[in-house]
Amino acid sequence: MDTHTSTSPDRLIYMANQIGDFFNSQGHDHAVAGIAEHIKKFWDPRMRKKIFEHLDAGGAGLKPNVLEAIASLKK
Repeated sequence: MDTHTSTSPDRLIYMANQIGDFFNSQGHDHAVAGIAEHIKKFWDPRMRKKIFEHLDAGGAGLKPNVLEAIASLKK
């Protein structure tokens, strides 16, 4: 996969929201923790850096649980 494509904000937002959709059936607290853990384990540092930059710019397009999970990872 082209590095630019995999780290474009739109692609990362899409991927993060897909992860969020998967975990949402587990209830809020488990979903947020699961999303955060998945991104921590499986996203490379460049992808995490880009999604953190997007979060800092307001996080447009991220679903609420995903936004919360990414914010918790950034701490």
